[in-house]
Amino acid sequence: MYRDKTLLPTEAIRLAALGTLEMQPMRFSALARDVRAFASRIAGPSLDILGNSLELLRLEGLVAPVDDDGDQADPVVAITAAGKAALVGLLCANVRGPVDGVSKLILALKLRFLHLLNAADRQAQLELIQEASEAELQRLHDLRQRHGEEPGLLCAWLDLELEQVEGRIAWLASLQSN
Repeated sequence: MYRDKTLLPTEAIRLAALGTLEMQPMRFSALARDVRAFASRIAGPSLDILGNSLELLRLEGLVAPVDDDGDQADPVVAITAAGKAALVGLLCANVRGPVDGVSKLILALKLRFLHLLNAADRQAQLELIQEASEAELQRLHDLRQRHGEEPGLLCAWLDLELEQVEGRIAWLASLQSN
């Protein structure tokens, strides 16, 4: 984790793999394809994100083969108790505003697997995501105020970004009131 307790790109991949396995055991090759597809569609293809081996999950005891179905090269794997604890830790990590591909990936993963947390942890994560979004909104407002009179397309782009963040904040508030 970074100093601010937000996830590193490798931890985002762990979150994707462990959350996927928490929902259902699958062949190791299918897990790798699922993680790669999800991460690539959110953050774009990146060796920094995708170059890490999921094999470490097995070595660390976070996933294990379900049974001996004869396919040692591509076993069906499931999350272990240690993996479930690691998943909760990853899901409960701090968040940053989704300003880059990795941050957007982490946000998408948290939203994809948020239902796996208990109600209190789920609420805390929604609050963290809202706080990060509010910090992002303030940063964008400051940028717009500082450069609002300059020629070019920056202001128009900032207006689009501001609209999106304001919409996310309203959506998050509606989730918390339910």
